[in-house]
Amino acid sequence: MSTILYRYLLSKRDLYFNYLLRSAGVLCSLSVFLIFLFLVKESSSVLSGNSLSMFYENSWFPSEGQFNLVPIIVASVLLSLGAIVIALPLGLFTALFTQFYLGQTSRIAFRKIIELYTGIPSVIFGFWGLVKLVPLINEYRPPGQSMLAGILVLSLMIFPIISLNLISAIEMSSKKVLNVSDALGLSRETYIWKILFPNIKGHFLSSSLIALGRALGETMAVLMVCGNIVQIPGSIFDPIRSLTANIALEMAYATGAHRSALFLSGLVLFLLTLAMFLILKSLKVDNDE
Repeated sequence: MSTILYRYLLSKRDLYFNYLLRSAGVLCSLSVFLIFLFLVKESSSVLSGNSLSMFYENSWFPSEGQFNLVPIIVASVLLSLGAIVIALPLGLFTALFTQFYLGQTSRIAFRKIIELYTGIPSVIFGFWGLVKLVPLINEYRPPGQSMLAGILVLSLMIFPIISLNLISAIEMSSKKVLNVSDALGLSRETYIWKILFPNIKGHFLSSSLIALGRALGETMAVLMVCGNIVQIPGSIFDPIRSLTANIALEMAYATGAHRSALFLSGLVLFLLTLAMFLILKSLKVDNDE
């Protein structure tokens, strides 16, 4: 009865718009599910016809049927976590500077600049890293193309994402308690450390996870500056290869089991992203509670 009344009250235009939005939501959900099925289907041949030891023993030698993905997965995770370690404080300080140390006009302009920064294509960061950053590292510790170069380039790419999320969190929190803080005569530093940070602590982790997903999925910049050698790095100056770079480098000529192993790399990347989404969802529930 309530559904009939609801449709009666809606105009035809509202009803069509409602159907359009529902269709878009279903199409989006279906696309994610189909992508997952596609990755499983394409990687099934290498999973079903071979021993699982080929994925963690020896190394990555596709011509010899060796597809050790462990060094590539470890390199991808270390690369992304290293970028977060640098990007999180950088994003936090940028957000605090924007919200508390700029006037109203400058704050709006600076926020627009940060938003514009997030839209810069990754190949530009990779090109800058290859031409300027890699030679600098090479002077100290050859060959220059390394995990350190990847971490620095990625951190510059993802810190605006963290910054924009924290700016939104600070705006919401400040509306509640900033006036009370001023009325009590607290200094700005006391307000930030003692009141603001405890109020937005959940947003630190959620912002980091969003940026981590961006770092895990980055391809071009990482491919240009990391050296693309399959190995577990012994130091931050060692060249590495990420999951995304592995797919981009070899998919053009891969066939048979080799091609299937590359799709398995994509499936691992998908599952890592799904795990972060589930963690992010649980955090949101905790924050809501």
